[in-house]
Amino acid sequence: MPAGLPDPSASAAVLIGTSRYLYLPQLPAVETNVADLSKILQDPTVWGLPDANSLTVADPETPAAFLDPVYTAGERAEDTLLVYYCGHGLRDSDSADLYVSLTGSRESSGYTAVEYRHLRAAILASPARRKIVVLDCCFSGRAARTLGSPGALAAQAGIQGAYVLTASPKDHVALAPEGERHTAFTGELLHVLDNGLPEAPDTLDLETLFRAVDARLGARNRPRPQRSQENDVGRLPLVRNRAKASPSAPAGPVIDADVEAAMVSSGLQLARLLRSMGRGRDALPVLRMILQNSVPDADGDTITVHLELAELLTETGQDQQAIQVLESAFHQTHKRFGPEAVTVSRRLSELLQTAGNHSQACEVLRHALDSLERATRQPGATT
Repeated sequence: MPAGLPDPSASAAVLIGTSRYLYLPQLPAVETNVADLSKILQDPTVWGLPDANSLTVADPETPAAFLDPVYTAGERAEDTLLVYYCGHGLRDSDSADLYVSLTGSRESSGYTAVEYRHLRAAILASPARRKIVVLDCCFSGRAARTLGSPGALAAQAGIQGAYVLTASPKDHVALAPEGERHTAFTGELLHVLDNGLPEAPDTLDLETLFRAVDARLGARNRPRPQRSQENDVGRLPLVRNRAKASPSAPAGPVIDADVEAAMVSSGLQLARLLRSMGRGRDALPVLRMILQNSVPDADGDTITVHLELAELLTETGQDQQAIQVLESAFHQTHKRFGPEAVTVSRRLSELLQTAGNHSQACEVLRHALDSLERATRQPGATT
């Protein structure tokens, strides 16, 4: 990892998009915004954020559905917390503050939306040393004022390290061009992340990203973005500059199969040794490193790493993170049925039941039974 880049294994992103509405105009580009931004943040040539550390929230219907994932991600983010929202931004009839919309939000009715100060509180509650807020919505410049005015963070929360990037000034409307895949602001942000900047260094900081997006929007006569920051956090490197990648370099990290197998085996042995010495917390980053640098597979040792990491997280009281690790393993094994799929499904179902998610636990078990039934019907299968 280039020096100064945020550690993806100790970071988290929450990408929230409201595209479908009962009373407001539909925003179909929001759905692709969230999907494409999630994909590029997870790309190892950009940031390499693990899938388990990237939460997407589509069309939240309640404040809890909107805010709970931010609190969840914020709790586990130690390095960087990135929160992105795209959808309608609203103003209440009795206030000048920003509200972010839910599927049932109505114009000039703040009580049907989420007041930005509640989102701000969720973000500031995180222990992450760096917090990034990206808002692609109308009137989003009001958030820069709310979160980033001089002394606001120190006075209200006693923390440092927040950067707010918004799609439009506080009294302007963000642009969602009809027929385009993305909204104007997020489309330009994705373009810069995807293509990089030839004249910039090997890594890109938030200020560099802001200036590039601002220039591209200005050249197309579209609403100009704003930003606000605390303690010059925007100067810290955030992502790799794709324009500086070697033309002969692979698109992602390619590890020889034998080398990867040795890495997984050695890492597992080290993690198990640390656990046997009562140093379970020291084993956690070892297991996370293995998963971060391994090519996902459905029947190799990486599933064993998932199970080992989930067990260790459960032992240290981090059940929600254990569920996310097992969900990642479940997605890897669900297309092929075997002993690993059975073990993953059983452990995931147990944790979901413990967490009170009984319907999800039933779905996992139902899928496992369906997979078993399909496997036994295949020619040559034995029971």
